Amino acid sequence: MNDGKPAGERDRQEGLLALATALRPELHRYCSRLMGSVIDGEDVVQDTFARAVVALEESCEVPRLKPWLFRIAHNRALDLLRSRAIRAAEPIEAALEIADEADPVEVLMRRQAVQTAVSRFAELPVTQRSVVILRDVLDEPLADIAALLGITVDAVKAHLARGRARLRRINAEANPLPDARIASAAILRYVNLFNRRDWDGLRALLADDVRLHQSTHKPRAGAADVGMFFTIYARSDGLWLRPAWVEGREVIAVFEDRADAKPSHFMWLEWRDGRISFIRDYRYVRYVLDDADLVLAR
Repeated sequence: MNDGKPAGERDRQEGLLALATALRPELHRYCSRLMGSVIDGEDVVQDTFARAVVALEESCEVPRLKPWLFRIAHNRALDLLRSRAIRAAEPIEAALEIADEADPVEVLMRRQAVQTAVSRFAELPVTQRSVVILRDVLDEPLADIAALLGITVDAVKAHLARGRARLRRINAEANPLPDARIASAAILRYVNLFNRRDWDGLRALLADDVRLHQSTHKPRAGAADVGMFFTIYARSDGLWLRPAWVEGREVIAVFEDRADAKPSHFMWLEWRDGRISFIRDYRYVRYVLDDADLVLAR
């Protein structure tokens, strides 16, 4: 279909969006830690791409893609954090000597940040959180961090030093992951129907106005349209579901094969009057599971 744009302009936009798609996992690593949630982080990534598409359609200039996308994601995340009234501001202390070159201490600090549970980053003030994620998790240069956040390099160093120290205290005081919880009757019913390949039984659980959201795909709405969701899954014989928990939310872990040690992705459902009103499926953005503290239910 011709949208009225010159072929060269369409090719430029499609090329930029293809490059941007390759940055999705890295964007999610940043946004999930900034939001303190792998689920909320993916919502920010999704919104970032929606805004990027609109901006590309309205712009004649080719942006530097990575910093441009990170700026959109950062600003969107801050808007959401402000709306929850959890943003904390605090004065900057004198900057410590922190260089771009990674000495052994720097390497250790970065390793600790990467291994820190996503939810714990939410306990840092937002600027400290951003700096620690960008520096220790994504290995961004100090100057680039300063440019993204609109602060000086010395301020970046100060936030980094304080954020690292606070994150160490948080990790030292943190409780281990909770034991597996018991699955609800509704989730068990869904899982059992799926594992028996009872697609008609699953479709019978759908509310008339059910909605399905799969990142990178157009949303579906209505029982007839969302019912196609099971038709697609029916083509994969080896799939196996198990009840699980992520970030205090009951979810469903999806295994490519019943014998697999780890799930490939997960989905979560919302219910209304015993019927499924919403399905969020992460099949096409499996990187979301990489940083998730998923616990299989008993």
